[in-house]
Amino acid sequence: MTDTMYSDDFLGRLEASLRAALPRWDLSPESDVKLLTISENATFRARDAASGRELVLRVHRPGYHSRAEIASELAWLGALGGEGVVATLTPVPLADGTLIADLDDGGVTRHAVAFELVAGKEPAEGEDLPRWFRELGAINARLHAHAKGWKRPDGFVRKRWDYDAMLGEVLLWGDWRAGLGLDGDGRAVLEDVAAVLKRKLAAYGTGEDRFGLVHADMRVANLLVDGDTLSVIDFDDCGFSWYLYDFAAAISFTEHEPYVPALQAAWIEGYRTVAPLTDEECAILPVFIMLRRMLLTAWVASHAETPTAQAMGEAYTQGTVALGRAFLETHGRAAS
Repeated sequence: MTDTMYSDDFLGRLEASLRAALPRWDLSPESDVKLLTISENATFRARDAASGRELVLRVHRPGYHSRAEIASELAWLGALGGEGVVATLTPVPLADGTLIADLDDGGVTRHAVAFELVAGKEPAEGEDLPRWFRELGAINARLHAHAKGWKRPDGFVRKRWDYDAMLGEVLLWGDWRAGLGLDGDGRAVLEDVAAVLKRKLAAYGTGEDRFGLVHADMRVANLLVDGDTLSVIDFDDCGFSWYLYDFAAAISFTEHEPYVPALQAAWIEGYRTVAPLTDEECAILPVFIMLRRMLLTAWVASHAETPTAQAMGEAYTQGTVALGRAFLETHGRAAS
């Protein structure tokens, strides 16, 4: 991605191409269209004043997810919502019954999908957050149980979030070694951390009981609280990974905060109300937290033009090194 993706010209062009496609979802081209977020994708909210209909529209960036991958995400999302596993977004078909629209963005084809609007707001930091993480643990347990038993449709394909994809040879979100402000000493620390993670993850393994289809990005920004209901949105990064990685993703960008142990305890408590979680599994959670932190350090560097990455900056990389030092004190060094 480049800085032009975040220019007024780019956003205006993208909104114009989306507005032209609104009738395909039975929305007026004169609908009020508002940009909600832009990161990997651009997400808009469209409201048709004449009909009162409102939709959330996600325009995918090219070169990341294929049409088949997007269709697979929507298939799982539809199954989860239809079976009442989790409160989430409902995909909305176009007039022809399909779920994915193609938009022309200056000769580049972009895929777009629509969802029904879900009420709620992001849970705030504070004394209520452990309550919602307890609920999130139960939701995760139900998601994982569903993933283990769900018969995936033919052609189902999603990315694999394993060590190689995050820190090894594939690097879906970039190289942590390019971390903003990372110096030689910090790189040496994180090289050691990466080696320890590789060893521990190999020992933990990828058996069917511990590795499968997960949300993979269930951070607070992707949660909505409405009364007593916790909804989970944005399955854009769902894929195959360790089930316990879902907790690490849930504390994205806050791994260093002093309240994380309380969130972890609440998540474990909630998970165990639905499914067993062994002491061995609980003990390896710090490994997944460190793995996610390393991955996000790479993401911040490779997406430096995004508002989220700009808010993190070099301080996030420095925090990763500090967490890495503490991790090595507890979990040993690569040669040990």
